[in-house]
Amino acid sequence: MKSDISQYSVGAASAVDADRIYPKDRRTDRLLRKPDVTARTGMSVSAIYRLETAGRFPRRRRIGLRSVAWYESDIDEFIADPSAYRSDTG
Repeated sequence: MKSDISQYSVGAASAVDADRIYPKDRRTDRLLRKPDVTARTGMSVSAIYRLETAGRFPRRRRIGLRSVAWYESDIDEFIADPSAYRSDTG
């Protein structure tokens, strides 16, 4: 009996697949405020908001009445590959 082991090959999972299987632990994730995000990305606030509206930048989270922040892990993912980044809808 000959078995084809190639049908059971396990490839490297992409980061997107890993996020679906193992959701991020937001309890240990830092929140970055606007000055930190602009400094890390090198982008202006208007460029960040424009890309965010298009779904190509991480979504900001409201942390107060007049303040927003971004999760550090989301910003790190964006910095790693800005042209391929797609934000989730949640």
